[in-house]
Amino acid sequence: MNLLSINGLSKTGREEPLFTDITFGLNEGDKAAVIGRNGTGKSTLLSIIAGTLEPDSGSVVTAKDAGISYLPQNPVFNSGDTIRSHIFKSSSPKLEIIREYEDTCLLLGQNKSAQKRYDELNQLMEKQDLWNYEAQIRSILSTLGITDMTRKMGTLSGGMVKKVALAQVLVEDTKLLLLDEPTNHLDITTINWLQEYLHDTKRSVLMVTHDRYFLDAVCGSIYELARHQLKLYLGNYTVYLEKKETESEIEQNTDRRLEAVLRVERDWLMRGPCARGTKAKARIQRDEQLINREKFQADREFSFEVKGRRLGGKVLELHNITKQFPKGYAGAGMGNMTPVLRNFSYTFTAGQKIGVFGDNGTGKSTLLNIITGAIPPDTGTIVAGVNTVFAYYQQNPVFTDTSLTVLEYIREAAEMITMNDGKTMSAAQFLEEFEFSGKIQYSQVSTLSGGERKRLFLVRLLMSNPNFLILDEPTNDFDIFTMNILEQFLAGYKGCLLVVSHDRYFMDKVADTLFILEDDGSVSGFVGKCSEYVEYRKEKQRQTEEERKATEAKKAQAAVDKPQETEPAADGGEKQKKLSFREQREFEQLEKDIAASEARQKELEKLMSGNESDYTKISGYNSEYQKLSCELEEKYARWEELAQ
Repeated sequence: MNLLSINGLSKTGREEPLFTDITFGLNEGDKAAVIGRNGTGKSTLLSIIAGTLEPDSGSVVTAKDAGISYLPQNPVFNSGDTIRSHIFKSSSPKLEIIREYEDTCLLLGQNKSAQKRYDELNQLMEKQDLWNYEAQIRSILSTLGITDMTRKMGTLSGGMVKKVALAQVLVEDTKLLLLDEPTNHLDITTINWLQEYLHDTKRSVLMVTHDRYFLDAVCGSIYELARHQLKLYLGNYTVYLEKKETESEIEQNTDRRLEAVLRVERDWLMRGPCARGTKAKARIQRDEQLINREKFQADREFSFEVKGRRLGGKVLELHNITKQFPKGYAGAGMGNMTPVLRNFSYTFTAGQKIGVFGDNGTGKSTLLNIITGAIPPDTGTIVAGVNTVFAYYQQNPVFTDTSLTVLEYIREAAEMITMNDGKTMSAAQFLEEFEFSGKIQYSQVSTLSGGERKRLFLVRLLMSNPNFLILDEPTNDFDIFTMNILEQFLAGYKGCLLVVSHDRYFMDKVADTLFILEDDGSVSGFVGKCSEYVEYRKEKQRQTEEERKATEAKKAQAAVDKPQETEPAADGGEKQKKLSFREQREFEQLEKDIAASEARQKELEKLMSGNESDYTKISGYNSEYQKLSCELEEKYARWEELAQ
């Protein structure tokens, strides 16, 4: 079933057309991504499809009752809304019933007249099978860490705002998801969950993302937006790269053959053929078309290594660093503190490339801010070497003077930069390699988009030639091509690198050791790539679950095998203590209940270890399993008591 049809869509950007006369569509269950360089119009395209932006021409048609859920790159919200009111703003009929049901539940104790509406809504929930839908919603919210639904949107961090916005589109009863950079600001655990959710969902997905592992795992087709046109490549991102390489070779070979033909034709034209008949005119027209054709343009590649500063014998030492923050709200007392870092010590050596890994809220940015002196530790000392020169890329860089032009801002750092091979590059040339070319170099910083400002900040940072580079989420808002440039630079970087990123592909390319920040404030190490650590953690979780099941099975078997205690008989022997009639009935019922519960547990184990792909169902099975385990503990204890 066709869900989305795009016909002849065109839109002009700041200086030139973004895309012209593009046509494509999505069927039910399709998972596709739009990739392209920054500024080519990817986000604009999604906004037009979502209906928040008008095209210059063309049409967007969605199937009746399909419904679109749209996650913009920068979610829009009312700061006074609670999380609950923001999530349930949807016009979905199902969500409206659930929202009214929950509102009515709150009124029951205060307003007796609410009872009638409560009964009606109960029947509606039953009739439309909304109890299961509500459970799925709560499972999604719980997985995303959204527990306090009364918090105001204006009090949330950027990462939590993204999670709430993501939750809003996932819980809506629609068939098409439009997601613009859905992994930005999410931790790796949440990204893994979202990746599995989107892979398994029956809903259609059209996304813009720079996360290459995410693209590979979720998408079955890639749309490349380049040269104002949209081109389809069937397959995931890896297949796209293979096809692009083949396509590039074919285009280059074709171009070479055409140039060989044109050399002969140019000689003919230069001789000035005497005959100006129909055949000669046709030949001239054909030659003009070949000369004026759109020639092959390979994707620009740029790799560089700047001439690095020398690091001394002492680079950086951290001694017993501790940092705590108030738990909950800013007004919390000192007795209600949460440790973010606990007695962390480490000695950095030249050339180390370390990734910082941890879920949101574990203190990754705090560690970077302490190292750079942006915030002080509660206890501990930081000792930097005399030759150590830091450069700190922050998630939200601050520009002191946005009236400067792009070129003026870069020239403040350096007019020229010396590469590792001794060659020099001007500030303007360096900007061009990072997609700042032409008029934009003379535009004021204030006119740039958020993504362009971050890219500009990175360019200036690299031109400052540091020998200790600290990067906090450098991949947010960058396209894949810019990230490739940064990855190549970091691969050849001779100084120290400390990087926080939730992009697993990027982390695998640039870091070979990890700091693991735990919930209790401790920091452990892992020698290996980010993807290796993710697999290691999955294996540990699997082993823990198996050990828990084995322990429960041993307890159950011990309860069954334990010999019955007896009381002395009148003849000196032993006589079993008799149960009362009521106790005997309870004992018999317990045996039946235990057998039924154990059988159900085995069923649940098969369901959870089978091919079930619906995360909410798995979560429900797990909850039921845990509940049964607790009930069985009590039943075993009572059965054992009666058996004695």
